[in-house]
Amino acid sequence: MVTSYEKSILELNDFDELNKIASDEKNINVQNELLKNIKDLRELVKKNEIKCFLSNEADSLNCYIEIHAGAGGTESQDWAEMLRRMYLKWSVQKKFKSNLISEHKGDEAGIKSSTISIEGDYVFGWLKKESGIHRLVRISPFDSGSRRHTSFASIWVYPVVDENINIEILDKDLRIDTYRSSGAGGQHVNTTDSAVRITHLPTKIVVQCQNERSQHKNKETCLNMLKARLYDFEIKKKEKQNQSNELTKSEIGWGHQIRSYVLQPYRLVKDNRSNHESSDPDKVLNGDIDQFLEKSLYQN
Repeated sequence: MVTSYEKSILELNDFDELNKIASDEKNINVQNELLKNIKDLRELVKKNEIKCFLSNEADSLNCYIEIHAGAGGTESQDWAEMLRRMYLKWSVQKKFKSNLISEHKGDEAGIKSSTISIEGDYVFGWLKKESGIHRLVRISPFDSGSRRHTSFASIWVYPVVDENINIEILDKDLRIDTYRSSGAGGQHVNTTDSAVRITHLPTKIVVQCQNERSQHKNKETCLNMLKARLYDFEIKKKEKQNQSNELTKSEIGWGHQIRSYVLQPYRLVKDNRSNHESSDPDKVLNGDIDQFLEKSLYQN
């Protein structure tokens, strides 16, 4: 980072000298090119500044995202699916790789819960502060009376454990259950009990996977997820963030939200921690969340 900073200062000084010469010679073309170079340099400096806030041990790792619908039935389940779509679209925009690990569909629409993985540079560092309750206010498409509804869903982000990190898991501490996957139909529905759910008895942590036809592969994915959850648990304990961790597991409802997405009676997305706002919720829900992610990195 120091080397990058020093290099940026040298480039800025060079641009200043070139601008003086171009100004004396009234060379508009060179001045326009310098403006472009300065803009590019500003973007580079901003990226390096953000990296300074991505220096924790786990920040460079890939991540899992768990999404759970709150109380409210179909309305909240639809909201949970909208959030899953938002993070997947963000992943596409960043040219990251995403994968659906497990999902439970809603009875009428949306999802009750979903787990996805995202792979890319500093993914966990970018998304780690998305954990918490997300609130939606809108005219419900499922209400024949067109009334305004408030829905909640919880997000929990935790890092994919690196191979170099040793997490010991004892067989006696595990309860392993298998069940039939509940796919969307067609070729993705398994006819055997290939889905796997693992419960870590000491911590009561539960992970599940159903995206592979092979029970063996689903079990392997579950064990990797369990390692990640245990690693995340230890990180939060060491950093004395248990209170924040428990917030994610608390009641998914009023008073706990970290961000509100209001579509009616006005249009606004507001983060309750950084107070950052956007008046274009459609753009945000289509994956343009970098502005909120960047602001959250500056928060303690």
